[in-house]
Amino acid sequence: MRNYKRSPLMEERLAANRQRILDAARTLVARGGLREAQIGAVAAEAGLSSGAIYRYFPSKAELFVDVLTEAVRQEIEILDAIAAGPGTATQRLTLAVESFVRRALRGPNLAYAFIAEPAEAEVDAARIRCRMMFGDVFKRLLKEGIAAGEFPAQNVDASAACIVGAYTEALVGPIAPATRSTRSQDRLIESVRDFCVRAVGVSAPITPTARTRKSAAKG
Repeated sequence: MRNYKRSPLMEERLAANRQRILDAARTLVARGGLREAQIGAVAAEAGLSSGAIYRYFPSKAELFVDVLTEAVRQEIEILDAIAAGPGTATQRLTLAVESFVRRALRGPNLAYAFIAEPAEAEVDAARIRCRMMFGDVFKRLLKEGIAAGEFPAQNVDASAACIVGAYTEALVGPIAPATRSTRSQDRLIESVRDFCVRAVGVSAPITPTARTRKSAAKG
């Protein structure tokens, strides 16, 4: 029996449909969290049948994992750009935490879905992997800061994990539907940012320069 080989056009169409599903699911999650992104709703948003969704994603959990992974990849690109940008290691660390928290507060439903909304075990496992990916960005910044004498010697694996844990945990209340509030967001951003920087051994956070902020704003 001959193996069926898809044509380039067919592969392109399948990839386009898959991306439509991911985009539709992300739109719904941003609108109302994971609970909003039921398979029927995703199908309607994507202009496909529910059966078509299951041809690309065998389960809702698998769909959510892929939506999460794609969103985190975009976040990592932003944080990587900040980490590789201008400024001292302290300034870049400060800006990286600040920018993540600010974006989460601007899109609370999406952020809550990816941080703490009750979900299947597969989604929780993906969250752990994604936090480790965020940690890798901060490990690089910490190593640079230690080498430059900005930070004291420390276990960068533990410190990076603590940074990610601190800012994600600090966001849970402010972005959760039941406790969400728009009050004092700037103060919250400053508090989380300053805590994370002090936690790695800097006595007083250094405000990022205008040039550093401008570079980060491109993300």
